[in-house]
Amino acid sequence: MKRILIGLIVAAVLAAGGWFGFNLYVQHRATNEVEAAFERMRSGGGKAGHGKIGFELATRTLTIEDVVIEPGQPELALLKIAKVTALGVRQADEDRFSADSIELGGVEVAITYTDRTKVKATYKIPQIAARNFTGPTRAANSAPLSGSLIDMYRFALLQYATVSASSIMAPTITVNVDAGTGKAGNGDFVYSGLAIQNINRGKVETAKTDRITYTLDLTQPSKPAKMTGELSGVAAYDFDASAVAVALDPQQSGDDSFHRIYRRLSADSYTVTAAPGVRVQTDSIIVDDIAIRPSKFRLAEIMGLVPADHAILTPAQSRDSMVKIADFLEGLQIGKIEIGKQSVETPQGTARLRAVRYDQTEFALEGLDAPTPQGQLRVERFALKSFRMVDLIRWAAGLANPGQPPSPDQMLGLFRVLEGAEIKGVVSPYKNTRQLFTIDTISLNWGQLVGSIPSKANLVVKMVTPTDPANPALQPLIMAGVDKLAIDLDLGAAWTESSGAFALAPATIDLGNLARAQASLALAKVPRGLFTTTDPMEAMSEMAPIETGTLELSLRDNGVVDLVVAQFSRMQNVSRDAARSAIVEMIRAQGERIAASNVDVRVAVDALAGFVQTSGQTLTIKLTPLGKVPMLQLVDALNHEPIVALAQFRIEASTGM
Repeated sequence: MKRILIGLIVAAVLAAGGWFGFNLYVQHRATNEVEAAFERMRSGGGKAGHGKIGFELATRTLTIEDVVIEPGQPELALLKIAKVTALGVRQADEDRFSADSIELGGVEVAITYTDRTKVKATYKIPQIAARNFTGPTRAANSAPLSGSLIDMYRFALLQYATVSASSIMAPTITVNVDAGTGKAGNGDFVYSGLAIQNINRGKVETAKTDRITYTLDLTQPSKPAKMTGELSGVAAYDFDASAVAVALDPQQSGDDSFHRIYRRLSADSYTVTAAPGVRVQTDSIIVDDIAIRPSKFRLAEIMGLVPADHAILTPAQSRDSMVKIADFLEGLQIGKIEIGKQSVETPQGTARLRAVRYDQTEFALEGLDAPTPQGQLRVERFALKSFRMVDLIRWAAGLANPGQPPSPDQMLGLFRVLEGAEIKGVVSPYKNTRQLFTIDTISLNWGQLVGSIPSKANLVVKMVTPTDPANPALQPLIMAGVDKLAIDLDLGAAWTESSGAFALAPATIDLGNLARAQASLALAKVPRGLFTTTDPMEAMSEMAPIETGTLELSLRDNGVVDLVVAQFSRMQNVSRDAARSAIVEMIRAQGERIAASNVDVRVAVDALAGFVQTSGQTLTIKLTPLGKVPMLQLVDALNHEPIVALAQFRIEASTGM
């Protein structure tokens, strides 16, 4: 029995010694593996050092202290880590390892950008924690860096695309940007509560930050200024680092397809404080479906547009810059942007905006409420339809020709930038009066461009404007007690290329308590060339074959006849009944002279006289061509011989209640 007990004790001692011996062996091997990894870093020409290394076999916990990595290429980041703790470490193969968790303490990263000007960014991260981490034992292969910020960013993305983790979290990150003593651009950023979920070789499911605050130096010569800002609830969804790396790779410059880099970017709120007394507050920001096209997304060209010495660009340089910016924007695609409630506080007052919206069909501002020197301005909605920023920049670049005014064709190029505009719900002070100018709707749409000119358009206007006492033309209305005009206009025009027909319909204007007029006009044999030329002489030549069709006009009296009678009464110093009778007699007398050569005119004269004689009626006149009536000849005849012009039409007229 004693021998058995002694044997067990000896076995236990040998096992314990073996355990500690094996643990020391494993720790020695782990130390050698870490040292080999650092040696690989040093073999690239850089510096890499560390302090104490520890490895605990039971939990497979690796610790490394005082890590310092200084790459041979100065464009890369200088990295310092006070302590690395990796739990559950295992190595699947020679190039990759995994860990149940990795914690980094006292992380400091310094990046120096030296392409056009020297800028240094220093990141300080007290703690980083990663869960279920898998990554390489060495940096991903990459072409040598040129020193540009783009190369640095692409290198970082390539490294990012080699790791996977269920989460990465950092409670606080501080960033200092140093552009040089006294230079604008210096600033400090603080990220709080960073949490990244489900990272898989460059693809990220979500990345959220509770808060980002910053202070930027905007100092200009003799004008010190700072801007501070705060974003809360910042989030990114479905980020694809590989798509960005492709776009920044010069070897992929021929790729003309779009690669989505974010499904959504959002922020719960954004506050900016700039000049004294100026504060901008935004409630929410959402940007969906951001994609880039490598063949157009040439970031290096855009960064090179700013002169290193900040010199003012010449007109030619400005035009060239605008063209390059337009090319760049063709490589950026955004599905939708929604910005929530915004306010801008200034010493003059606070302006508010309910929403900004953008998608592939329109750009819209909603719920504007802003102070003006005359009073408060309110706009319910302003929208640009099928707005294309790229086309707007190209159009503006075409106008920037020093010493030469824009040609008509260049000015008409605006029709290619968008397809319409709309404004609704406007309430504005009218000059320095207490009256209000209101717009229910102004909507202008066009399309079917032939050359630079639309062949289809529609204008709708519903508004109320005060009658201005300072305008002599409005004095009769003011004297009649009309202090405002309600205008309701609906005007449409369209050309059909296959038939050459042009129609003006509808064409309606309603002046509220004055009158309502409606007209339609048809033209035939309108040539395509009329829409493609901007030369006046060529346009006159193109108009030669156009023939005039039927013209219809109706006028509803809602008070205009009484207004004319009252004005005539005051001018002639007679009663209103006498004034009305006098006007009717003048119409009939003038008509008799015309009717001598065209009996159809008598019908129209009688209808017009009856229209004036009894208020509240509707006058309808229809002119039908008796044969082919060339439009240019008709216009010339109307200017010189109106009676001859009317003789080419059958005239129908009537008056009714």
